[in-house]
Amino acid sequence: MKKRISATVLLFMGCYCTVSLLVKGQPPPANAIDLTIVGARIYPSPTQKAIDNGVVLIRNGRITAVGQRGHVKIPPHSRVLDCTGLTLMSGFWNSHVHFIEPKWENSSTIPASTLSHQLQEMLTKYGFSTVFDTGSSWLETTAIRRRIESGEINGPRIFTVGEILSARGGLTPDFIRRIGFLPNIVIEIGTLEEGAERARQQIKKGVDGIKIYAATTVEDLVEMPPGVVEAIVREAHQGGKLAFAHPYNAHGLEASINGGVDVLVHTIPNAGKLSQDQIARMKRSRISLIPTLKLWKVEAGRENMSADKAETFVKAGVDQLREYSQAGGQIIFGTDVGYIDYDPTEEYVFMERAGMNFQQILESLTTAPAKRFGLSNRAGRIARGMDADLVVLIRDPAMDVRAFSSVRYTLRAGKIIYQSN
Repeated sequence: MKKRISATVLLFMGCYCTVSLLVKGQPPPANAIDLTIVGARIYPSPTQKAIDNGVVLIRNGRITAVGQRGHVKIPPHSRVLDCTGLTLMSGFWNSHVHFIEPKWENSSTIPASTLSHQLQEMLTKYGFSTVFDTGSSWLETTAIRRRIESGEINGPRIFTVGEILSARGGLTPDFIRRIGFLPNIVIEIGTLEEGAERARQQIKKGVDGIKIYAATTVEDLVEMPPGVVEAIVREAHQGGKLAFAHPYNAHGLEASINGGVDVLVHTIPNAGKLSQDQIARMKRSRISLIPTLKLWKVEAGRENMSADKAETFVKAGVDQLREYSQAGGQIIFGTDVGYIDYDPTEEYVFMERAGMNFQQILESLTTAPAKRFGLSNRAGRIARGMDADLVVLIRDPAMDVRAFSSVRYTLRAGKIIYQSN
């Protein structure tokens, strides 16, 4: 769910891997304790040189060795995933997702096969082994997470902010229900004291971050007072949590920057060109930016904008990403999936259009979110001791960024959680 621009809502070939058992020639179970990936071109991290004809050893969900074939000894009886001609990277993060579609309702009782399929179609099909939910029902999202962590279903690691804190009248539950999303995803607040108390309640529930609508518009523009934003952020930080904000317009951007927000979950086409002062303050505050550029094309279509107006609107977001990226600001990949459709391919194209190269896009998918969310000691790179969260691509995105979506396998903790046909 997102806000509206005007009258409607602006819310929210290749070779194939084959699996073989060295000794008996039988495929390993999906949850094999030992797994060896061989033959792929490995990108250990965005800054490291690729390893051709590489080998990755995995045991108990962790990487135990990585190197070129012939330099890494394959353990006897290890299960082998032959990925000759394919590309191997650390598992991708999508740091802006929503579990708000009606199909996620009653997630605790959805049949396991159905729920696994839904997660595949939305996330693991595109290589996402970790996601950050930036607004949904705490009850439903944590039910999904529990079922994944128990091993009952296949799915990504999920972090969540739970419900979003919004100024009163910004996005009412009734309005959200009318546009087709689950209703209990926004908490309306009025005063500074109420905002702080709601933030404390969210933290007590166990959320992984706090999300704020700094500004929104349904029938009328509703802007959260800067002091309320600041109070919520202060509570988030005191509780050891990051503060996320949907800025929407120039007011929301300034309230977010001045209020100490950690992550902007969108670029802000409505705010126009970022000033050098804004960029400098964002960098000084170590604010991470999630571009969601494809969203602006989707919203332009929903608003029935003319071709010229739509291009201007989308370009504003692209330009903002270019400016902040070139200034050295941290960029984290996210698509607003769940509010818009699932395929992230166009997002990669827009990011390239904004001047980001292959390494920078890969960083936004791996090392940047791992660092931002405190997991760089175990996620985001292919190295000894790291979690075996991996993605195997049919094509090399260093040649064409669209190939980031050409997923053959997604693994989490060494377990195959998605396999293309």
